[in-house]
Amino acid sequence: MKRRIATTIFGLALGVAGTQVGAHAEAPQDRGTTVVASGLNNPRMISVGSDGALYVAEAGVGGSGPCITGAEGEACYGRTGAVTKIAGGKQTRVLSGLPSLAGPGGFGASGPAGIAVSGSTYTLSYGLGAMPSARNDLPGMGRLLGTTVRGSFGSRATTIGDIAAWEGVKDFDGAGPDSNPGGLALSGRTAVVTDAGANAVVRVTPRGKMSLLAVLPSRLVPFGGGQIPMQSVPTAVAVGPDGAFYVSELTGFPFPAKAARIYRVVPGQRATIYASGLTNVTGLTWSRGRLYAVQFADDGLLAVPEGELPMGSLVEVRRDGNHRVVASGLTAPYSVAVRGTDAYVTTCGLCAGLGGVSKVSLGG
Repeated sequence: MKRRIATTIFGLALGVAGTQVGAHAEAPQDRGTTVVASGLNNPRMISVGSDGALYVAEAGVGGSGPCITGAEGEACYGRTGAVTKIAGGKQTRVLSGLPSLAGPGGFGASGPAGIAVSGSTYTLSYGLGAMPSARNDLPGMGRLLGTTVRGSFGSRATTIGDIAAWEGVKDFDGAGPDSNPGGLALSGRTAVVTDAGANAVVRVTPRGKMSLLAVLPSRLVPFGGGQIPMQSVPTAVAVGPDGAFYVSELTGFPFPAKAARIYRVVPGQRATIYASGLTNVTGLTWSRGRLYAVQFADDGLLAVPEGELPMGSLVEVRRDGNHRVVASGLTAPYSVAVRGTDAYVTTCGLCAGLGGVSKVSLGG
């Protein structure tokens, strides 16, 4: 199966007229949520910088080309990716002109995906959503897709890990080379990145040494009166209070409800299941000993009505499976970060120009 995050089913929404999509994007959300940023292009991962500001990776809207054939057909290149900073009630694009690939309308783009900021230094992962060799047809900046870079604001970044190229050589899950790096977490100055295309979790040191931490397994699930193999499709990664890495999964087709898991990954050990009973998880973060997850589509992606956007939620994960809903009715939510007693969730995460960030109170 082609595994570009969520867009296999999100294609149902591509035919929706702009006014209809806008109506969904502006739909009322749960009481206690406040919009703190809007007008974002395919907002993916969000994080809190060491300065207390919020940073959002925007995958952009692609451009006029050149075009490549990706998991969902033709995607065209443009330098429309960005990173937005939210602080003091204002949103500012602190990085722009970054590589992006998208199909018609700019929906479901691949580009800037995961972001972490410490001081003036940022670490950024780029999605790809295609075979690594597809980059050969792109101009120079386009070769950054599928990589992890590090730099300082105001200066040029350096590639510290070409995860797509490594997947092209190793084919980690044995299903054919396919790379789509996304989730990003820092352990010191070392980056840990999920690759949804490769079903892999990769560690990248500051000096550019890459090592494989885990390949998340496929499993059989019921479908059509029988069983079919379903891939894991890892999305977010977060460092737990125990120092382990916690990795969420979207799951592959048929994207069933209550089938997503969260894995605990420790270097040198086999990944273990930490929690289950979740649905299409794309965001993950720890705060004060509690684990929070974003469910992109509460009823499962195949249950999304044609021409509509998924509705999801923010939940507190509990190991017994009795997960607590913190906020529901969120439009295509994607990622979460916590600052103080508030969570910040990116919404309309696969929308061009309609993405946002909503603040959700976690209580005392």
